Parts: sequence; C-alpha cells; structure tokens
Amino acid sequence: MEIRQLRHFMAVVTEGGFTAAARSELIVQSALSTSIRNLERELGADLFDRTGRRVVLTEAGRALLPQARALLAGARSAREAVAAVAGLHTGRVAIGTIQTLTCVDLPGELAVFHREFPGVQVSVRDATVDELTAALRAGELDLAYLAPDARELPEGLTVHATWHEELVLITAPGHPLAAAGRTLISDLAEEPFVDFRAGTGLETAVRRLAAHCGLRRRITCDVTQAGLLVELVRAGIGVAFVPRPIGERAGLPCVTVRQPDPGRTVVLAGRGPRPRNPAAAALLDRLTGRGETVRDAAPAAAGRPGDRRPPGG
Repeated sequence: MEIRQLRHFMAVVTEGGFTAAARSELIVQSALSTSIRNLERELGADLFDRTGRRVVLTEAGRALLPQARALLAGARSAREAVAAVAGLHTGRVAIGTIQTLTCVDLPGELAVFHREFPGVQVSVRDATVDELTAALRAGELDLAYLAPDARELPEGLTVHATWHEELVLITAPGHPLAAAGRTLISDLAEEPFVDFRAGTGLETAVRRLAAHCGLRRRITCDVTQAGLLVELVRAGIGVAFVPRPIGERAGLPCVTVRQPDPGRTVVLAGRGPRPRNPAAAALLDRLTGRGETVRDAAPAAAGRPGDRRPPGG
C-alpha cells in the first residue's frame, strides 16, 4: 500500500468521482483508476460502487476512510517536519474556502505567497461550510475561510480573522426593483428567488435573514455554482442575495436592502493558535497581514478598511 494510492482514494471521496479526482491530483483519469484498482487488489475488496451515476463508498471503503485519513495525516506531519528543517524550500499547505468569498483577494494573496515560497505547493478546496469544517478538523485542511452562523462559530477551532460582508439583492436588468435601487425585506414576498443549495455559507445567511424577517421565499431554482446563479438572475429566472462585489463584477443591478441590513460573517479558521505545519504558518501570516511582504499585494476585491478584525473584534 502506497501513500500515493491513499491520496488518490481520498481524492475520489472528496471530489465525488474519478474525473474530478484526477483533475485535482493533476494526473490523467486512467492513471488514477489504475492506482485505485491496484489498491483494491492489494486490500482484496472493492472500495467504490461504480454502478450508479456517482461513485459511492462500499462497506470496505467506509472502513478504510478513517485509516486513510490518519495515515495521510501522519505522512503529512513527516513532510512538515522536513520542510521546517529545509526552511520552506519545499512543503505543502491546504486551504479551504467558501465559493462566494469576496472579502479577501485569495488569488492575489496566494500569488504573493508563491513568489515568496515558490517551492511550497498550495492546495485550494472550495466546498460547503460543513464540509470545510469537517476537513479542517480531520487535518485535511490547514486553514479555511468559513461563513458560519454568526451565533455558532466553529467549536474547537481557532478564528484568526473576521470580516463582515454586505449582501445585496441582484436582479435582471430592467427589473422594477433595479430602478428603485433599494427595497425592504417585506416587499420581496412575491419575488421568485434563485438560491444556492442548502449548506453553503451564503444560503445559510440568507435563510436565517428570511426567517428573522418572516419572509417566505419562493425558490424557483437552486444551484451549486456562483457563475450559474448570476446568469440565471440575468436571464430573469429570479432575484438573489449575494455579496455586493459579485453583483458589481457581473454588471447586474445591486439593490440595497433595508430593515434589516443583510450581511454575513466570514472567518479565517484553523485548528489552533498557530499551525504546526510551517508552510501553513507562513500562509497564515500572509493572510492575516503579519507577513513581511503584506503590503505589496493588491487590495482585496471587497472589504473596507477596518473590515478585517482579529478574533473577538
């Protein structure tokens, strides 16, 4: 049994299929399939049920899952120890993010980090808040941008920075609300909505806002990709709540909502006050403004001065 095979196994579990897993591992699908088949042959059992449209774990696969996580975590700790001695000439760091992150220019921050530590490989995963939180706790991610319920920050995790994002209502061009430029929550009862699937940070924030205001939304379409949500709104399928920068970049009318002002909390979280992985610690310094080259990055795509706050700020 090889670490590489276990990594491929976990990639299929995480990505939900062989094609997406091969893409995330930067190998061709045939090579990944061969790696999984060799692992199954060595273990003497099928790990995945491949008969449906989506591969799912067999009983043997479910039994292997916690062991694979533990073995990969051990291998990663060994690499991190060597990387610390090597002075970050090599290493690997994994960061998770909600898909609709706008308060931080993550590509810009990672570009600066790459220039400073070109030998460190960065893995980025976008998923739902629950999936990111679980991966963070399991050691599959070093850091993650989450948008939890503001009253329920991740238990057992350390919050390194906090932001508040303004949410606006985007509409199709020519929509009656677009001309007004602002609206009340109570005026949206008859509007059809496009929304993200349940479990995403944005969907949770919007659902909480609607419940607080007694708004019973009529969901005409739910999606998993921000780009598709924007295009459905543009086509007139419905309206949607999104962080303001998403609507502005799409060129759609952004209607300000009053009473109450909608928003959500975004946090950068980790498993402790300081990552044990030296590469993750360096990236944390970069993302929280403690890195030596912090001021040479482009400003975040959204967020006003003072939006980023330390834990408890």
